[in-house]
Amino acid sequence: MDLQFTSEELAFRDQVRTWVGSHLPSHIAEKVKQGLQLTREDQQDWAKILGKKGWLAFNWPTQFGGPGWSAIQKHLFEEECALAGAPRIVPFGPVMVALVIMAFGTPAQQERFLPGIRSGEVWWSQGYSEPGAGSDLASLQCKAERKGERYIVNGQKTWTTLGQYGDWIFCLVRTSNEGKPQSGISFLLIDMKSPGVTVHPIITMDGAHEVNEVWFDNVEVPVDQRIGEENKGWSYAKFLLAHERTNIADVNRSKRELERLKRIAKATLSGGASLYYDMRFRDQIALLEVEVVALEMLVLRVLCAEKSGKKSLDIAGLLKIRGSEIQQRYSELMMLAVGPFALPFVEEAMAAGWQGDVIGNAFCAPLASTYFNMRKTTIYGGSNEIQRNIIAQQILAQ
Repeated sequence: MDLQFTSEELAFRDQVRTWVGSHLPSHIAEKVKQGLQLTREDQQDWAKILGKKGWLAFNWPTQFGGPGWSAIQKHLFEEECALAGAPRIVPFGPVMVALVIMAFGTPAQQERFLPGIRSGEVWWSQGYSEPGAGSDLASLQCKAERKGERYIVNGQKTWTTLGQYGDWIFCLVRTSNEGKPQSGISFLLIDMKSPGVTVHPIITMDGAHEVNEVWFDNVEVPVDQRIGEENKGWSYAKFLLAHERTNIADVNRSKRELERLKRIAKATLSGGASLYYDMRFRDQIALLEVEVVALEMLVLRVLCAEKSGKKSLDIAGLLKIRGSEIQQRYSELMMLAVGPFALPFVEEAMAAGWQGDVIGNAFCAPLASTYFNMRKTTIYGGSNEIQRNIIAQQILAQ
């Protein structure tokens, strides 16, 4: 298996690097590299810049207005964006629901919804988890009752990431209680401006408003906003979750954050010398770097299989497990590097341009927040414990 990039692929990488370097706003890149809070404007401004170039839909085929890149080109694009300090593309629209609409939506739905996603003008949210249905997603109870050519939706979704910004939300809803729980689920597209939709913030321990509860009180949804067949939504959800779990692995962000960890270690003094040259801490960085490289090689193996026309390895769950654990580990090492200077929490210091007092170096301010926020990565998208069980079942069934 040849894991080397061709000359054409290297030329493509240079093209992307040059374009991103000249179009990514410097104030946004600086926020990302320092781990500071991004505003909605930061994220959507970058999305619109990519949309104007046609690259927000980087993983779309040409028939739907995408660039039609190969799997290798998609990887190189994401890598160059991450290393340049670009915000992660908010995945719910271009990476997740768009692929479901392409695969299972009607031509009318594709014509209606895909252009707004492709341009970055329309912000999508995800409505999957409920208070009693997280990793056991088939237990969801948010109900959609059909009345003529409309569904009446009642219920609640929770942990809706950035739902306060959402224009539309794609939801799994229960349309039948007959048979297995998975067999009575449908996939709806809901306008979040509809009467009866209410978004309540969930404020996390770092004071951030990242996740939400979304309530539906007799919300009317036209039947033509259902994807595919009624009661077949579980199949579409599984299709989407494979993309979500691969996206969570995010090896390119881990490569960027590894370099940030090294910068923090070099700027931190221990015993009168840079912590970076402390052999015990250097060992921890080296072990993490080995894990990052191993994850990247795993990703490249999948890409090479696709490139050669072989059946791609079905390892979305494995990528999610390793990627999320690496994200937690680099946040732990950043905290460990600065020691007690990571403990004080000054929420205002998380914003760019803060001129107040900080304890220790300025780069210490966001470390505790990042550490606590990263605890979620092994839970969302299907908890790692559940993913390990699924992988074990697949192996034992062979």
